[in-house]
Amino acid sequence: MDRRRVLAGIVAAPFAAVPLLVPVAASVAPAGALGSGGGQRRPTLVIGHRGAAGYRPEHTLASYELAARLGADFVEPDLVSTRDGVLVCRHEPEIGGTTDVVAHPEFAARRTTKILDGVATTGWFTEDFTLAELKTLRAKERLPEVRPRNTRYDGQSEIPTFTELLDLRARLSRELGREIGVYPETKHPTYFAKAGLPLERRLLDILVRYGLNHRGAPVYVQSFETTNLCELRTLGLRTASVQLLSATGAPFDLVNAGDPRTYQDLSTLAGLWQIARYANGIGPDKLQIIPRAGDGTLGTPTSLVTDAHAAGLVVHPYTFRAENTFLPKDYQVGANPSDLGRAVDEQVAYLKTGIDGLFTDQADIGVRARAVAAGLPNPGPPPAGHHATQ
Repeated sequence: MDRRRVLAGIVAAPFAAVPLLVPVAASVAPAGALGSGGGQRRPTLVIGHRGAAGYRPEHTLASYELAARLGADFVEPDLVSTRDGVLVCRHEPEIGGTTDVVAHPEFAARRTTKILDGVATTGWFTEDFTLAELKTLRAKERLPEVRPRNTRYDGQSEIPTFTELLDLRARLSRELGREIGVYPETKHPTYFAKAGLPLERRLLDILVRYGLNHRGAPVYVQSFETTNLCELRTLGLRTASVQLLSATGAPFDLVNAGDPRTYQDLSTLAGLWQIARYANGIGPDKLQIIPRAGDGTLGTPTSLVTDAHAAGLVVHPYTFRAENTFLPKDYQVGANPSDLGRAVDEQVAYLKTGIDGLFTDQADIGVRARAVAAGLPNPGPPPAGHHATQ
């Protein structure tokens, strides 16, 4: 049978118009295996978003290591492919803004324009480089205007492979005496499939090789698309998985297939029950949990957390950042957009909604917020340079 027809049937089933209130398939790890749900609540996870992106250039081994040392339970790599099929850690396949590729005249001719999820994007793309070529580049800070202190680390780190991160994870787990989890995201899977570089089998093979493809493994696999999460299940993924959501737009695999459903549709109670048929949780934009009021202050929580828990799903919203420019108006301190605001207080407000984890660029702030929200008597000093809760 044609593979595309098989996958189309798999995707159609999870998103049928009428929800089928059935238990999660046997191949899907229990929602409570790594977070909460169904039984005794477990500690909220602190997920190092792209490592410790608030303190080091993102998606570098230095960033991942710092996140773990600051207390992150999981570190999050975004995975893209090289021309020779190696999974590397970059936020996007376009690397002009996160590496020094512009300073390499030998690669000048590779600057090009491609259609990335329907949007014309100009730059340099990982799938046009071999791993050996990418290893000649060095990472740089993606947000130098917001995080000028991070630019001091520009040029110091290579682009890491996924296997290099897993080796680091194993070493740090031994050294720190606790299991450090990994939370890989397959970036633009439809785009890479069209380029002849599908991500799913490569990711699964690596997890199997490292002994991380089993129920209860310290792994969540995440994606903004739906088809590849279903395909990973058919290929034999046994770890937990998370359907990423957004406050706007639609999964590109559905757009590409002419399917009109949006992230808003997936975020309804009916949509959440369908997600529970192939995934263990959702990763929503934090504004889907507590939106901003009209004046830019923090608004009133929605029912998303309650609805997701009713469907047996854990909830890990993104992305918590400490700088004023990313905070609600009433949590900002001073007028400088780059200064740190009341990020601990913002995260505590979200933790009180019952979320099971959060993605943060500053893992130490997430750890302190978790302690404050739990009412621990001595959560420790505020993170370095951070304004104390008020």
